[in-house]
Amino acid sequence: MGPHHSHDHHGHGHSHTHSANKKALLISFILIAGFMVAEVVGGILTNSLALLSDAGHMLSDAVALGLSLLAFKFGEKAASNSKTYGYRRFEILAAFFNGLTLILISLFIFYEAYHRFFEPKQVIGSGMMTISVLGLLVNILVAYILAKGDTSGNLNMRSAFLHVLGDLLGSVGAIAAALLIIFFGWDIADPIASVLVSIFVLISGIRVFRESIQVLMEGKPANVEVEGIRNYLLEQPEIESVHDLHVWSISSDFPSLTVHLRVAEHVDRDALLERLRAGIENQFHVSHITIQMERSIAHDHCN
Repeated sequence: MGPHHSHDHHGHGHSHTHSANKKALLISFILIAGFMVAEVVGGILTNSLALLSDAGHMLSDAVALGLSLLAFKFGEKAASNSKTYGYRRFEILAAFFNGLTLILISLFIFYEAYHRFFEPKQVIGSGMMTISVLGLLVNILVAYILAKGDTSGNLNMRSAFLHVLGDLLGSVGAIAAALLIIFFGWDIADPIASVLVSIFVLISGIRVFRESIQVLMEGKPANVEVEGIRNYLLEQPEIESVHDLHVWSISSDFPSLTVHLRVAEHVDRDALLERLRAGIENQFHVSHITIQMERSIAHDHCN
């Protein structure tokens, strides 16, 4: 009897979270994109860099949410002969560009703020205040909508949620700056607030960018312990050796595993297979599993 393969995939249970995520993203996208336009106009009219930096962040938010929506749409497309995993990876590409956008926007705001520190510009504090408060309310609403989705397991949802949290802080920063401008005439509070927002934007951008690179480079998922899986397999009395163990992610919530096992001569491989699959899925939360078994031969001529 030749090599013995098995392949298993469970993953239809998250279809209800999937549609809830999509709906949350769509509502959030409409709210954010609409308010971003108001913030750009307000930033220009009041001459506030803090508002414009928040609008820049909202633009990247709108792009992030739009890309996430597209990613879900593409992710639903069935696997084809040329794309055997379907379009699930589009989500990671979306997160990658998303992270890159955040980094570029924050660098642009740093550059603008640098010039304003030397030549503070007159800012209309009251207008800035009104728009910032409205922005804060929109962001709180969107953060609440997204938080009800699956922000822990799905990199796409998490990157969108991080954007909105950053935005929320941006609105708080703009409100604080507006108060300082109204009561003390401190125009320099505006570039200071914009720099503080940009630091947060930069950090979250780098984080999302790094995570998406890890998936694109077929790195192991952060929550999966490869050595733990290897040890678990070697602990089974029927298994003599473990080789070619690979764990990677197709998308952020789709970890995959392949492994070759050498097993003792007279073993019920089907029963062993079921046990191993259930064990790996329950203990290590990997559901897409391919196991190849070879029976033990005293001195295998392949080696």
